[in-house]
Amino acid sequence: MKLKIATTRRQKHNLCSTTSLSVIAITANMSCDASLLLETANGIQSGQESDRSSGMRNFEYVRTIKEALEKECPMTFRGPCIEMKTGRRDSRESYLTEVKAFIPNRIDSMPSVLSTFQSISIDIEATVVLLGAHSLGQVHCVNLVHRLYPTVDPTLDPDYAEHLKGRCPTPDPEPKAVLYARNDSETPMILDNFYHKLSLEHKGLLSVDQALASDPLTFPFVEKMAADNGYFQDQFARAILLL
Repeated sequence: MKLKIATTRRQKHNLCSTTSLSVIAITANMSCDASLLLETANGIQSGQESDRSSGMRNFEYVRTIKEALEKECPMTFRGPCIEMKTGRRDSRESYLTEVKAFIPNRIDSMPSVLSTFQSISIDIEATVVLLGAHSLGQVHCVNLVHRLYPTVDPTLDPDYAEHLKGRCPTPDPEPKAVLYARNDSETPMILDNFYHKLSLEHKGLLSVDQALASDPLTFPFVEKMAADNGYFQDQFARAILLL
């Protein structure tokens, strides 16, 4: 089976990044069930209810877009083509506990993130490339303001910090408000290596993004991926196959 990592400009931007990481985390445990799109059912809390999914909304648009895209271009998506192994049965339920256990928190230390991924047999290089899924979409301000207020995180580029303050002007944003910042200010709707380039420039959006460029175990891989998008794409395909 071939999986193509897809994006479309008509998707609601704030869905992309967390959806990517949810696919990564749940694939390793419950198979590839697009669990973020599954609602609470049969008394089992969905991953939609996790604080890791804060700001996620408009799921119905994804379903509508997917149906329209499939109708116009059956079995065709835009993005890297990855040869996938088959055989596992997909789960029909989404598990809140799985999201909490395997989706990195915005303030997790890099040793903690590496430990989480290593617990499901994902090596350091694969962890670095999978976090590159943050190349897509946007992040709600509730996940950012701790880096901006009351004082700016010293690891942030000063100009970038001012830009983020413009996107998130108060230290207590309303979770349901439309207050977001792009994960990747250069190519926000393309899965590429700009995420790693920005981390090296101290423009990592989340604390965990910036930590990639400062940890001695992950820095060499960040540097290599930032220099070569082809290498990043190849490693992303390899990492998906590890799940």
